[in-house]
Order: sequence, then C-alpha cells, then structure tokens
Amino acid sequence: MLRPKLPDIPTLPTSNIVSTHPTHAPAPSAGRPLAPYVGAIAAVVVVGIVLTALLAAVAVSAVSVAITAVVLRSLVSSANKR
Repeated sequence: MLRPKLPDIPTLPTSNIVSTHPTHAPAPSAGRPLAPYVGAIAAVVVVGIVLTALLAAVAVSAVSVAITAVVLRSLVSSANKR
C-alpha cells in the first residue's frame, strides 16, 4: 500500500574526541519484573474509578432527595396555614 516517505536522517560527523565521562554499567534489576503486576494495578485503578463514580452518584442522589424533602415540607406547611 502507500507508505509515507520519511526524511533521511543526517549523519553526524565522526571525530576522534575522547569522552571524559566514565561509562557506567547498567544497574542490575531489583528482582522480579513488573510485567505480572500490570494487570493487578490496572484492575485496582478501574475498581477505584468505579467506586468513586458510585460514591458521586450516591452523593448527587442524596442532595436531590434532600432538596425535594425541603420543597415538599414547605408546600405542606404553607397549605396547612391557609
């Protein structure tokens, strides 16, 4: 199929300058790789998001019920005064 043509990467001129920075060996790994834990971490994040959304829905519902109760109480008390 059609592929975009990428620009050529210019090559840097090579020189015989000696680097004054010492080269370090890569650090050894700390033990087990993190790959097996990625699924568990993703599950915890998803569960946290879902629980937060449910908590927000309960809070909005509670505020709505409280406002409705205040309005109904006001209507009932004004009807009794007439």
